[in-house]
Amino acid sequence: MSRLARVATISVHTSPLDQPGTGDAGGMNVYIVEVAKRMAERGIEVDLFTRATSRTLPPVAELAPGVLVRHVSAGPLEELDKSELPNQMCAFTSGLLRTEAAHEPGHYDLIHSHYWLSGQAGHAARMRWGVPLVHSMHTLAKVKNAALADGDTPEPLGRVLGEQRVVDSADRLIANTADEASQLRTLYDADPQQVETVLPGVDLTTFTPEAPGEAKPSHVEARRRLGLPPDRSVLLFVGRIQPLKAPDVLIRATAAMVEREPRLRDRLLVAVVGGPSGSGRSRPRELVELAARLGVADMVRFEPPCPQSELADWYRAADITVVPSHSESFGLVAVESQACGTPVVAAAVGGLKTAVRDGVSGVLVRGHEPADYARVLLDLLDAPRRLRRMSAEAARHGAAFGWEATADRLLEIYAKAVGERAMAASA
Repeated sequence: MSRLARVATISVHTSPLDQPGTGDAGGMNVYIVEVAKRMAERGIEVDLFTRATSRTLPPVAELAPGVLVRHVSAGPLEELDKSELPNQMCAFTSGLLRTEAAHEPGHYDLIHSHYWLSGQAGHAARMRWGVPLVHSMHTLAKVKNAALADGDTPEPLGRVLGEQRVVDSADRLIANTADEASQLRTLYDADPQQVETVLPGVDLTTFTPEAPGEAKPSHVEARRRLGLPPDRSVLLFVGRIQPLKAPDVLIRATAAMVEREPRLRDRLLVAVVGGPSGSGRSRPRELVELAARLGVADMVRFEPPCPQSELADWYRAADITVVPSHSESFGLVAVESQACGTPVVAAAVGGLKTAVRDGVSGVLVRGHEPADYARVLLDLLDAPRRLRRMSAEAARHGAAFGWEATADRLLEIYAKAVGERAMAASA
């Protein structure tokens, strides 16, 4: 690994410094930050390039020892919708190339771009710098469009074509799961030798059960810290509030549960932790209004995104975390929850089929009918012994995912890509 000293990581549309759970910040932000920190711990410097969105941001900020965030001026100094960002890619790419040009040739050994917009800039830098490009899609337009939620906006043709260009030009494509790897091969005709599967991780020092060695001995302490009643059954949703993530399914399922068992009105609390994102930004109160229309507003508590230490308490405080997404490349929320000893009820889509052990650490639900979720949730809440067993299994399953393993696997792929590039250059 002595030949790999410095990596340029590109994340155009969302900054690694942004709070996950609001705007466009989510699991990808967590992935980039956690991997960069662990690369630095292994002696590899990481420069994270992102678009500047405020005049108050410094040109360069230290995220951690060995990890710098570089804010590139490209377009207005404000947040832009992702649909507006393709128009700023020339400016962003120019800023990226100027940064490298200020150093001696060979300053960066490899580029790792995240999301298709970053791949466009990564492709240009790869050609100019003569280094390999490793790319992580995180989500795929063709997959999202095939599972579009009601009220959501289809991904445009420009993104589909842009993703295809990245697939055709990258030295390596990183898939979060075997399912995503298959989608890259079948939907985008990716070379099987080009696709590598690397499971994301979870911070196992933060996301842990309430007490070491026990899955879920008590909700009391976490609930006390969060100001939650100790005697309620708590269902939790964590994530960006947008149709893709389907938080409305949980609200509708709650109404169906109460209709079936009225006694739950005084026993059940639903916590929604997250902020508006994507098409949800244009209707920020839609979920609140839905809860009111269905007559369950008194049972639902809405909370803004929060730091990871507090988020871990939300997982510990919950009886079940619900992840009803229409599409997920992995499902980091599901793994974080399980690592805290909280079982997951999730949609049987994408990476969630890897993140959750169906029937063991949680339950996978086919489709997005609220009645189906209501039935599964009621069955679990009415079977406390089964729920306790699932909690123990969830903690074991979640503990198998660590960022150290993710970073080590990526370093193997980086080394192969750098070695192949060097051999091609000397041929």
